[in-house]
Amino acid sequence: QVQLVESGGGLVQPGGSLRLSCAASGSIFSITDMGWYRQAPGKERELAATISSGGSINYVDSVKGRFTISRDNAKNTVYLQMNSLKPEDTAVYYCKTTAAATRYSFLRDYWGQGTQVIVSS
Repeated sequence: QVQLVESGGGLVQPGGSLRLSCAASGSIFSITDMGWYRQAPGKERELAATISSGGSINYVDSVKGRFTISRDNAKNTVYLQMNSLKPEDTAVYYCKTTAAATRYSFLRDYWGQGTQVIVSS
């Protein structure tokens, strides 16, 4: 099985920055896509940013120009640098990775437990 451990959330003032990290561990044969999703209170979970194993990146329009996703394949870790944060960025941020645990396993999605980001003065 693949485990995801997120870190880096917290309380920040509008205009501030945070960096989220998500490390995958356990039985890992291969990882394809890694990404961050977020769920604000009373809203559905939405994609924030994703990055493929080849480096292709996708952002939701509301974070373009402010958030940067990156990954370290040697460490099986994905990062989300969040700058110019706004109150509407307040949400629980979830890491997701698509991985195969063994060479005989199908690819499947794994989710982290979520980390809270609160943007407030």
